Amino acid sequence: MSKARADMALAWLERNGSKAGLAAMARYNIPSEHAFGVPMNRIQKLAKELGRDHELALALWETGRYEARLLAAYVDDPAKVTSAQMDKWRRGFDNWGVVDTICFALFDRTPHAWGKVAKWAALTDEFGKRAAFALLWGLTVHDKTSGDGPFLEALPLIERAAADERHFVKKAVNMALRATGKRSRKLNAAALAVAKRLSASKEAAPRWVGKDALRELTNYKV
Repeated sequence: MSKARADMALAWLERNGSKAGLAAMARYNIPSEHAFGVPMNRIQKLAKELGRDHELALALWETGRYEARLLAAYVDDPAKVTSAQMDKWRRGFDNWGVVDTICFALFDRTPHAWGKVAKWAALTDEFGKRAAFALLWGLTVHDKTSGDGPFLEALPLIERAAADERHFVKKAVNMALRATGKRSRKLNAAALAVAKRLSASKEAAPRWVGKDALRELTNYKV
């Protein structure tokens, strides 16, 4: 049944793809060889029509298609996602679009999320490491129960990873730092301290992360 539903969803995605959509992906550094060129709003619309279905999500992921994997993030049930599934999907991350969508729309709502932040931050592959900080970024928004403690404990991970010069890691580290600093007054002060240290670095990557975060975290609106 799940395979049949996945096949139907895949056919729908193929019909709703376009060359313009594929061109747009290329402009944002997302590989398009396994994509149809379907805009995100249509993927989300299809997800609402399909409803939550864990087995369908697993089948969609196995297709390897870009939009099918994005769709899997929206139809999966966070309560049914296992730690092993998270690690398996993480090993399949090959572009920032899949990383961010899976982490923001699904993984950050699972009971295993915090355990993966520290584990994945120690990874060496670019998208696996990005996943750690995309997940942390998502938790700053969607974790409504944790206090400041887990986020304070994650700041040293951010500070260490800020030295990573790879574009997709550096950007996620920066966003995680900025998002952490906007969660509470206490976290703002702690994130500002990290940002100031980074901004004084002699190395380009941490200096950029720190200075960019400082601009936002010292804004009066924050």
